Amino acid sequence: MPPMSLHPKRAVFPLTQTRWTKVTGSPSGSIYGGANVQLRTLRSSPPIDAEEVEFSGNDNDFILSILRAKPSIRDTKSYLASFSPKSNPTVAHPSNATAPIVGDDSTIKVPSKLETTAHVPSIIQELIDPVHRRTALVKLQGPFTDRQLESIARGLVYLEKLGLVSVIVVENDDWDRGSENEREDAVEDAMRTVAALEAQGARARPLLDTIVRLGPNPNEEQDGVEVDDNGQKQWSPEAHATPADLVCLQSALRAGEIPVLPALALDSFCRSIRVSSNDVIAALTRAMVQAGANQTASSSHEINLTPLRLMVVNREGGVPSYARSGFPHLLVNLASEYEQIKETFLPQWKHSHPTALANLALAKTCLSYMPRTSSAVMVSHRSPSSLIANLITNKPAQSSSLPHALLSGTRKLTPHTPTLFRHGLPIRIIRKPSEIDKAKMTALLEQSFVKSLDYEPFWKRIDETLDFAIVAGDYQGGAIVTREVLPSSEEGQPPRTMAYLDKFAVLPSHQGDGTVDFLWVTLHDESYGLGTPFARNFIEGSMQGLGQGEDLVWRSRTDNPVNKWYYERSSGHLRMGEKGEWVLFWCDAEDRLRALDAAIRAGGEGESEVRKTRAVLPAPSFVVQEERGRLEQWAGTVGRIPSSWRKK
Repeated sequence: MPPMSLHPKRAVFPLTQTRWTKVTGSPSGSIYGGANVQLRTLRSSPPIDAEEVEFSGNDNDFILSILRAKPSIRDTKSYLASFSPKSNPTVAHPSNATAPIVGDDSTIKVPSKLETTAHVPSIIQELIDPVHRRTALVKLQGPFTDRQLESIARGLVYLEKLGLVSVIVVENDDWDRGSENEREDAVEDAMRTVAALEAQGARARPLLDTIVRLGPNPNEEQDGVEVDDNGQKQWSPEAHATPADLVCLQSALRAGEIPVLPALALDSFCRSIRVSSNDVIAALTRAMVQAGANQTASSSHEINLTPLRLMVVNREGGVPSYARSGFPHLLVNLASEYEQIKETFLPQWKHSHPTALANLALAKTCLSYMPRTSSAVMVSHRSPSSLIANLITNKPAQSSSLPHALLSGTRKLTPHTPTLFRHGLPIRIIRKPSEIDKAKMTALLEQSFVKSLDYEPFWKRIDETLDFAIVAGDYQGGAIVTREVLPSSEEGQPPRTMAYLDKFAVLPSHQGDGTVDFLWVTLHDESYGLGTPFARNFIEGSMQGLGQGEDLVWRSRTDNPVNKWYYERSSGHLRMGEKGEWVLFWCDAEDRLRALDAAIRAGGEGESEVRKTRAVLPAPSFVVQEERGRLEQWAGTVGRIPSSWRKK
């Protein structure tokens, strides 16, 4: 086997100060099995602040905001399906567009390329002139300056141009609860918001007549603590509204006006009093969903009352994450991460983000009423353009499964990065083959791969080699990791093993809804990310971050369009196979890299001395002693794994 030629040194720095970069072999022949080898290593990078995009009022801002969202064909088709007339039976499922499907072995594969050139003009026309209009509930959590409110209002007007009409509830964190003028303050802020919207060319209507009433809905049975679909307790509002209470709101929407409501509710004495805006929004959400369900095809010319989005615009930004050093979560799977976020919320964040957990609870409750395709976003007033990106793509600002070190430069996280919330799916870890529902897992694999599984040989091998499996929901997604035996390096030594990602699959109906990222994050926490502080989770059957990480290996065909997705998440890759038809990917164990970095610093000069002299710390070679020969062993072992599919 020809030897590999790699750069002689690699620099290792603390993860918080670095980003991943790719390094290719030298021109003299970085060849393995006739193919190039690439490694991604930790290298220092000068800080590059992402440009903060604010609306300047220029007429081109609207188009530029759409372009900055960078929607894919799948995103665009899903968006257009959401804004198609109600009489159209087409449902906005990602599977109807260019949804990636899981392909060869452990890879995700995209269907054949769509011919889109002829449809570009019609897509652009439909994007900026939607046929059907939808609603979004917006919580404006001030106080905001006039300039800030102007920027927010312009963003909401742009959303209206794209077909999403906001129903706004105004909140102000500086209001004194129980003060003599609290109702007047709430009305004044609502009128100020109306004026800001009209200054941007929109038509807005203040709804000062109270819609929401305190207390439970007398027409509904109360069965104690409210729980979600997964049996988890959830916050329930202390107010209610019915579809009959929405007459004035519907009137404003029919007239093409944006409704603006102060946070007021009627008490048992029919007095209009100020209440928490969360109670008002949750009550409105439920009533609007009920009203939307009663709309018929004959009323398709009206705005669909069922909320498509919940948006919280505040001064705090998203929900802080301990795994991201206090920067916001990018994407939250409420079905499996809700309790974890609450338990890992640090005491100091109660001062910097005092309403984060309350808004998290609001998002969970509202999304439990809304359709599963809906989402919620929590965003700072400093990045209103992200609302447009969220509407068009229904995705976070950056993929939550990207390595932390890649979130730099234009991808750099800031305290104002928005947090996206999805219903998500419960996720669990299975470590015994007998606990896998083989019929459901087989159905998942065959629908995702669009192939027939060679049932008996495949499951016989999994029974013998299973390390763990990850299951999302009722087998809507899954991953299978096996423990493969490596050839012994020395005689008499016990055989060594490696973790191999054998299968990674998501049903077509769930591709594009975040399930892929949810699975990959769990895969990280249970394999190459194990043992690091941010691998701690509370998923059923997980290691909860306790243990030692190990390298994860998988393969993909060279013509797989989703290899780019793998390049970003892997530490390196190489070509393998007789004709170079396979790409071998791997992710280095992160705790091992951290230990290597710590050893370098401990063996060299003190860090403070290095800073004084600006000396460069000594760096190890690209292949340290314990890594020598591993690629050859991995490639040989993976090459011997038989195909899982029946031959045609």
